[in-house]
Amino acid sequence: MSEDNMYGLPRWVLAVGPVVILGFVFGLLYLTSPFGNIEDMADAGTGDILLMLSLIGLIAGIVPVAIGMLWFPFIQSLQLRYLHGFIALAGGVLAFIALEMTGEILEHGAMVDSTALAATAALVGIGGTFAVMYGASQWRQGKMAEGEKSGLQIAYLVALALGLHSIGEGLGVGVAFVQGDATLVTLLVLAFIMHNVMEGPTVVAAVAKDHSTPPLHHFAAMGVIAGGPVILGGWIGSLANSDLLAVLFYAIAVGAVIQVLLEVADLIRFDSKVFTKLNVSTFIGGFVLMFLLEDVLTELLLEGWLVPV
Repeated sequence: MSEDNMYGLPRWVLAVGPVVILGFVFGLLYLTSPFGNIEDMADAGTGDILLMLSLIGLIAGIVPVAIGMLWFPFIQSLQLRYLHGFIALAGGVLAFIALEMTGEILEHGAMVDSTALAATAALVGIGGTFAVMYGASQWRQGKMAEGEKSGLQIAYLVALALGLHSIGEGLGVGVAFVQGDATLVTLLVLAFIMHNVMEGPTVVAAVAKDHSTPPLHHFAAMGVIAGGPVILGGWIGSLANSDLLAVLFYAIAVGAVIQVLLEVADLIRFDSKVFTKLNVSTFIGGFVLMFLLEDVLTELLLEGWLVPV
């Protein structure tokens, strides 16, 4: 495929553009300090707290997902085998998120007074969500023409799974916010921005496999579904900090991610082998990339190596 494309821009511009925009957003956050004095929010009313958490959720959730979705033209310009590799990379991102949330389930479950209650919540959340989404997927495939695969519909499922995961992110922000820990809130926002920007291409990778580009409102809807629940999680974390609730939300997200991973594999399998060298490599690459962004980079932020605290 040529270096130019239907968007009239060189491929390298399509690849680098979102990175430049991300840098601009970080610079804007540094210069404007949009969260104000979080310590003063301890005496604020519920409405003011929810409004500020909505702003934080917008910046930490929806904005970076939207930036990541700007890679869609670049992904769409790839040859089919490389597009499959990018879809497999998205699978690696999802697999890491599932593993990370499993750790959160164990951590919060250990804090619940009743181990049996925590285990029940985890099993019901994972199994129930998987069963519901699997049933919905089977019904959807039964309504579609035989053999047809819609990348857009799978992208919506990916966005939903990531959105359920984003509730957990919001829980952490909400708890830190009501405790008046401005430094932790800022660091969490920075970490989530870097983490969530990779959720954008994870969502739209399946869409790039379709023959036509869907209307813009689908991208907007998927961005809100994937990143918007950070706001909901922030509200919940500020009003009802509960380890049992955290176990349930994380379990629901794990169940959703497992089902979506099956959908992603099925999407590749429709016209190619799943376990090619390229697909396996990019899957591992997506997993490692999320590890670096989520664990290594976040740890450096929290220890003050990258941002003075």
